[in-house]
Amino acid sequence: MRFVLLDQILESQPGVRLTAVKNLSLAEEYLADHFPGFPVLPGVLMVEALAQAGSWLVRETDNFAHSLVTLKQARTFKFGSFVEPGRQLRLEVDMADHGPRDTVLKVKGFCEGSLMVQGRITLTRSNLSESDPDLRPLDEQMITELRALYAVLKRRPSGASTEVT
Repeated sequence: MRFVLLDQILESQPGVRLTAVKNLSLAEEYLADHFPGFPVLPGVLMVEALAQAGSWLVRETDNFAHSLVTLKQARTFKFGSFVEPGRQLRLEVDMADHGPRDTVLKVKGFCEGSLMVQGRITLTRSNLSESDPDLRPLDEQMITELRALYAVLKRRPSGASTEVT
């Protein structure tokens, strides 16, 4: 994952729910074009942030058994108001179904208690070695790197509260 849209994972319950935050900064390059003179977080990036939060829930639920957790489907998305720089998007992901290959999640994003985005996503999981057994070392390397990133996302600054508005 090279385009990390989460700043912190606040809480997680494997197999149940994960809550994370995305802090929107004017320094993010894509805001220069979306929209000129009125920068807002693109809706597709809200969906991507929710998918990333969901992927961490799936990984934690499966004890990082898969190197790939990817978005298969996004459905019934509704958007509220704009998310402007300086605001924090709270991402809430609830597991609706966790099958052998696919996971369905109910997802929502809030700013200061107001619903900004909601929908359902389906994530699918796999390993590269399923198609080529010689890629098992790459799966292991990817999983190691994902575990390290997850630890960073779950880290709490010293003296920080987990309460977010």
